[in-house]
Amino acid sequence: MDEKATLHRYLSVARKDLLAKLDGLNGYDIRRPMTPTGTNLLGLVKHVASVQLDYFGEVFGRPSGRTLPWLADDAEPDADLWVPAEESLESVIELHHFSAAHSDETIDELPLDAPGVVPWWSEEKRNVTLHRILVHMVSETVQHLGHADILRELIDGSAGKGPEDPNLSRRSAEEWALYRARIESAAREAGK
Repeated sequence: MDEKATLHRYLSVARKDLLAKLDGLNGYDIRRPMTPTGTNLLGLVKHVASVQLDYFGEVFGRPSGRTLPWLADDAEPDADLWVPAEESLESVIELHHFSAAHSDETIDELPLDAPGVVPWWSEEKRNVTLHRILVHMVSETVQHLGHADILRELIDGSAGKGPEDPNLSRRSAEEWALYRARIESAAREAGK
């Protein structure tokens, strides 16, 4: 597999895993702010889909034709990081799929060294290649997937890719409680 295909695969997997964090949750749980700064699951999906459209669209002169009011110059700050009640789960998922398809077309059609310009980056950094944007979006998507993983665990205890995830230790609820208690004890001891 060549480098572009490898990066594209990592991006595709991270997108899919991010969407999966919404599975089985109700409208409240997917929208509720879980941190002091308001981080929430559906807002993370909306944000990733939104910025992906700009990075693989506008940056390479391939606009999607889709206007996102929450990214307008006069939009309220961070409007892409949460979802009002009147904006449906289905509309955010559709945006995510649309954004992925549009981005995939750019990735498929351009070589890794294709030039682009990120107008919202500083002058000395704004001239980029598809390679740089692919790395940037893999990093951005995986960062937000990590946020989503923690939020989902706080909501219902689900972690990683589920009970069969080979990266998670297999423990019963009681074993996890004992493990957590050991960590808590060590933290308290170190904090003395």
